[in-house]
Amino acid sequence: MRILMIGINDAGKTTILYKLKLGEIVTTIPTVGFNMETVEYNNINFSLWDVGGQEKIRPLWRHFYADTKGIIFVVDSSNRDRIVEARNELHKMLTDDELRDAVVLVFANKQDLPNAMNDAEITDKLALGSLGERHWHVQSTCATSGEGLHEGLDWLSNNVILKTR
Repeated sequence: MRILMIGINDAGKTTILYKLKLGEIVTTIPTVGFNMETVEYNNINFSLWDVGGQEKIRPLWRHFYADTKGIIFVVDSSNRDRIVEARNELHKMLTDDELRDAVVLVFANKQDLPNAMNDAEITDKLALGSLGERHWHVQSTCATSGEGLHEGLDWLSNNVILKTR
């Protein structure tokens, strides 16, 4: 199952990827390009594509859309200054026809940091209610502790399987 993990830079995508794959925190540097790992969860093999989020790389995101069943959009819940930028990138990405059937899981990451936005605020700031019939879910997470990651994958696996039936 091809899952695209994407979001603007510094949201924690690579930390999440390796926490899911290895069960531990690894030292990361900004991703220029992508990382791909297969993660098995509940007897499902997820091919997780972690694509860099720097502004100069974002035009290349579309090259990863083919055959994507689900999107994990990662946001830094504590960075209120960049949530509008994240919203704009998410909505621009979701207009692509290749992603028309992809479900969207938002990892509201960095919940351990002061002043982190809760799920309701993330939902509002990302304007998720305007996505129409698309299946989406916001899951509070903390990549460094792993909190919320498996709950998010549970939702993703249940909803991707429903969409492919």
